[in-house]
Amino acid sequence: MHPMKRRMKNWAFALAVLALSAVFLSPFLVMLTTSFKTMEDAFMIPVKILPREFTIKNYSAAVNKIPYFQYMGNTALITVLSLAGELLVVPMVAYSLARIKWKGAKLISGLLMATMMIPYTVTMIPLYRTWHALGLTKTYVPLIAPHFAGHAYYIIILRQFMAGLPNSLFEAAKIDGANEVQRYLNLALPLCKPALTTVGIYTFIAAWSDYLGPLIYINRKERMTLSLGLQQFLNEFTVDWTLLMAAAMIFVIPVVLLFFIFQRNFVEGVSTAGLKA
Repeated sequence: MHPMKRRMKNWAFALAVLALSAVFLSPFLVMLTTSFKTMEDAFMIPVKILPREFTIKNYSAAVNKIPYFQYMGNTALITVLSLAGELLVVPMVAYSLARIKWKGAKLISGLLMATMMIPYTVTMIPLYRTWHALGLTKTYVPLIAPHFAGHAYYIIILRQFMAGLPNSLFEAAKIDGANEVQRYLNLALPLCKPALTTVGIYTFIAAWSDYLGPLIYINRKERMTLSLGLQQFLNEFTVDWTLLMAAAMIFVIPVVLLFFIFQRNFVEGVSTAGLKA
């Protein structure tokens, strides 16, 4: 390719990335700037992105208006246990499907993919009736226990990644006397760090921001999560937008930090998980 054409192609790609980044970041920017505005400034015409009067009082007011840190603790408990369940179970199931030859492995993999096509709204009522019959609908168990069975999507991601690992490494370990558990712990898991990071971030975001699950199973105010607690900023006739934006900013900070810390492994895991079936 001619150098000029290559340069123009690179510039066009860069401009497209910048345009898409602006589209996706604009809601976050509005939320951030609104959290530093007064209520009058937020609705003053003409509307400005940057605050006319900078204030940080919205953050202290937001966390004091509702039991914010209690809700955050409830959310963190659910998230940590959900994350532990997925990272414990999903790699084991994925390894058995990808690296161990047993009858029915392909059938199970197909069934897992089939379950991904069933929307949650279809199973929502049967699941609720099941947990209600067990007397667990007013606890965190329905929100945490399913993660210790493994999510089908995460299993497929790790299965694809493990299927692409070099067979020579596992054969050499087998010749050296390593059993299946040793090959799983000492070979598969260390090599799957990018995919495990991807699963971990997906699980964290899903559990941290889950709204429908807590709405169904939690009916006591002291056990509410942050996603439910933020609804208290929505009054019948008015909405405390500046306080809501400040509370929402604190809510998304853990997710943003987690992504930036593990960004490299996350991108690598996403880009390589589906290279080999």
